[in-house]
Amino acid sequence: MSETNIVNRQKVALVTGANKGIGYEIAAGLGALGWSVGVGARNEERREAAVEKLRAAGADAFGVPLDVTDDESVTAAARLVEERTGRLDALVNNAGITGGGPQEPTTVDVNRVRAAVETNVIGVVRVTNALLPLLRRSSSPRIVNVSSSVGSLTLQSTPGAETGPISVAYASSKTFLNAVTVQYAKELADTDILINAVCPGFTATDLNGFRGVRTPQQGAASAIRLATVPDGGPTGRFFDDEGEVPW
Repeated sequence: MSETNIVNRQKVALVTGANKGIGYEIAAGLGALGWSVGVGARNEERREAAVEKLRAAGADAFGVPLDVTDDESVTAAARLVEERTGRLDALVNNAGITGGGPQEPTTVDVNRVRAAVETNVIGVVRVTNALLPLLRRSSSPRIVNVSSSVGSLTLQSTPGAETGPISVAYASSKTFLNAVTVQYAKELADTDILINAVCPGFTATDLNGFRGVRTPQQGAASAIRLATVPDGGPTGRFFDDEGEVPW
């Protein structure tokens, strides 16, 4: 088999915020399955260190300079992926921020809310739209938005449910992201693109000061599963390791 045919048959993914934590483990998991994985990240040093570590483990990884809040950066990232692979089979929108604290709605600095929405929601729309032309070239395109159960309005409004601290910036941005996921699924319903939201669970990362009880590998599992779901799989839905999460 020619090298060109091998490249054409190899699945290609781009994972945003992939230089550490859950994003890195999503990239590692897809790489272990034989995918070529773009490591999207802003920080050049951490991005290239992640690529080297993935390659040392046997993954076909490549760095993608990417700031999801910057139009030019996202456009350049899409161009890089196109020039390298010609298409994209899975986009995992993992990059996200908490917005910092405190986040009680009556006293919050509105800039915290704005920052969380800019990265966690608008950034996802920006990246997804830039990569859609490449996803449309795939025979089985997948989009995975890394959300959180704190964005579930059902859970947030259920007395006694464990939904973490009050966080009008972070939690609300994830609710917004869930709604965006549904809207994409509705528009793309007559295509082969499957798009879903996933909750990684309370995972120990620097996002929460490593207070989480799950490992990044565990947190990555749902995203990997949805990025590789077979044709005919779900779309416009919200999952964690235990199954479907209520909106």
